[in-house]
Amino acid sequence: MSGLDQQCWAEAAGLPLPTITRMECSDGHVRGNPDAVTTVIDALERAGVELVGEGPLGAGGGRGVRLMRIRPPGSLSGQTP
Repeated sequence: MSGLDQQCWAEAAGLPLPTITRMECSDGHVRGNPDAVTTVIDALERAGVELVGEGPLGAGGGRGVRLMRIRPPGSLSGQTP
């Protein structure tokens, strides 16, 4: 989706790489403590990723993600290039 690997997301969220790997490998509900999940969501939003819940916003009728806008490289941590 973003062209970034787990290591980039771990650094952007300030979390250990195994935490990101465990979350990504979750089947169904994301495994992780609520603070870690919130931290990852914040990093995704800084990168311009919008989480779409169940309901009318999901055109396909389910949860998903979409890009809000294109962000330049290095913007994950709030830095500008």
